Amino acid sequence: MFSRAQVKRVLQRVPGKQRFGVYRFLPFFFVLGGTMEWIMIKLRVGQETFYDVYRRKASERQYQRRLENASETELQPSIK
Repeated sequence: MFSRAQVKRVLQRVPGKQRFGVYRFLPFFFVLGGTMEWIMIKLRVGQETFYDVYRRKASERQYQRRLENASETELQPSIK
């Protein structure tokens, strides 16, 4: 693993310390986030991507809510 001194030395080499301060790392994290998003969209594990699973789960939750709402309206006695 890296020692604290090695990590500090690498972080000191990133340019823009006086002008941007800790915000000089923002472009790195922006690119990292974009890369993760691209991987979730494009990378297939088996037959599915992350968003395929997300859409399917959201659809299942919506279907369950509809079933619960329908059963609640059937169980309530009609008040006139």
